[in-house]
Amino acid sequence: MTYAWSFGSAAGVCLVIQILSGIFLAMHYTPHIDLAFSSVERIMRDVNHGWFIRYVHANGASMFFVVVYCHICRGLYYGSYMAPRQLLWASGVVIFLLMMGTAFIGYVLPWGQMSFWGATVITNMATAIPVIGEPIVRWLWGGYTINNATLNRFFSLHFFLPFVIAGLTIIHLALLHKDGSNNPLGVDSGVDKVPFYPYFFVKDLFAFFILLFIFGGLVYYSPNTLGHPVNYIPADPIHTPAHIVPEWYFLPFYAILRSIPNKIGGVLAMLFAILILFVLPIVNTSEIRSTTFRPIFKIFLWLLIGDFIFLGWVGQKPVRDTFIFVGQVATAYYFIFFTVLVPIIGIVEKKLIRYSAVS
Repeated sequence: MTYAWSFGSAAGVCLVIQILSGIFLAMHYTPHIDLAFSSVERIMRDVNHGWFIRYVHANGASMFFVVVYCHICRGLYYGSYMAPRQLLWASGVVIFLLMMGTAFIGYVLPWGQMSFWGATVITNMATAIPVIGEPIVRWLWGGYTINNATLNRFFSLHFFLPFVIAGLTIIHLALLHKDGSNNPLGVDSGVDKVPFYPYFFVKDLFAFFILLFIFGGLVYYSPNTLGHPVNYIPADPIHTPAHIVPEWYFLPFYAILRSIPNKIGGVLAMLFAILILFVLPIVNTSEIRSTTFRPIFKIFLWLLIGDFIFLGWVGQKPVRDTFIFVGQVATAYYFIFFTVLVPIIGIVEKKLIRYSAVS
């Protein structure tokens, strides 16, 4: 077993940190459009160790996404989406979707400039849905504009959803123990099992201390690096920021949204960029589980990872023709990988295996 399997336990640690720090922040936060920003400032300045709790929560979200993205990449590389672990994979994608929603509404709560305008842009995307789009937006806003009702709803949901994620994580773990953990060789884990203690325990403990070391360095020495400076200005509905961008972990999907010239097309593309992970066990045609033994697939998978990182870079760039074009190319490869390359490469591999067996 490699340390790539420690990302799952590290994600669980991040979830616990987020829930605990969020509870303490909720004790001092005021979900009101006139008081939210100042309540965050009060947490930073007047609450004992409030700065620490706030920085842990803000940077903990980034660490959570780093770990989860690595966890997903590990699953893709070692074929964790293949039978009999389809339900395990699907439950992980559901958790990821809820994470995205929780992180978005949490980013709105400080009520800074980027929070307000980010909420305005993202929630307005629902209007692209025919017939029900407008009622959904009005329900989200609690009226016809983003107002105090909006902030109250977002605060309630942000407090509630992490406990839903925790419940789904328990289901995720139950499915993991039902089918057994995957392994780098891609063989059936029921043939020869490795005890959790001391092997996995020691590996996960070592990975935990590495995570803590990086996390501590970020909180103590560079707590604002991953935040947007415009969000340290109170929300102003009159003045629009020159360049509205979401948090870094949303940037690849934001780039996909911007690459489609049609509004409803962009919203659907962004949504399907996540939902397409559900169909991966269905479109897969390979009988080889681990990418270690799939040299053709390995090339295209690493290209996908590079493509995803590139989309993140494009997502934080201004809306210009050059960036829109390269974003469209990167978006095309992202969807082609899952819908075309995955099934075709599996078929090609089968033919190559039969040919080599006959030879």
